[in-house]
Amino acid sequence: MNTGTNNIRRLVFAALLAALACVCTMVIQIPVPATGGYINLGDSIVLLCAWYIGGVYGIAAAGIGTMMADIFSGYAIYAPATFVIKACMAFAAWAIFRKIRSHKGQYLGALAAALIMMTGYLFYEAVILGYGFGAAAAIPANLIQGFTGCTGGVVLSMLMEKNSFLRNMLHMRKL
Repeated sequence: MNTGTNNIRRLVFAALLAALACVCTMVIQIPVPATGGYINLGDSIVLLCAWYIGGVYGIAAAGIGTMMADIFSGYAIYAPATFVIKACMAFAAWAIFRKIRSHKGQYLGALAAALIMMTGYLFYEAVILGYGFGAAAAIPANLIQGFTGCTGGVVLSMLMEKNSFLRNMLHMRKL
């Protein structure tokens, strides 16, 4: 396959994963009253963006998809932070996996992404939204989201690797 076809395939797959990140972020939203945020399933897809697309396409898909979910769900105040935080999560997961090409790299990348999510939202809520120390009330919810995102991303990745239809149809290979 030539480079042009690969770039088109990556762009299309990035658009699909961005849409899936948006939907998964919106499907289940558990409100966090302390900060006005919510727990969601989108982080699992952020990790898939990192591991299966990587680079600029994966980072953009993760950031754009989850940011759009915030906008569509009425959490527009979180949209700029979500874009930056989820893009950073995807970058970290991609960079670590690219360096350590194994399941260990996946796990470490997922853990790094979860830590970025937790510290990113803590900073945004404490400093930018002005909640100060009150933002710490969201730490347990962010821990739950981090754990759910890591677990979901790894499980989905394993299922995708085992599904011959997906492997053959999409020519998916972890980057």
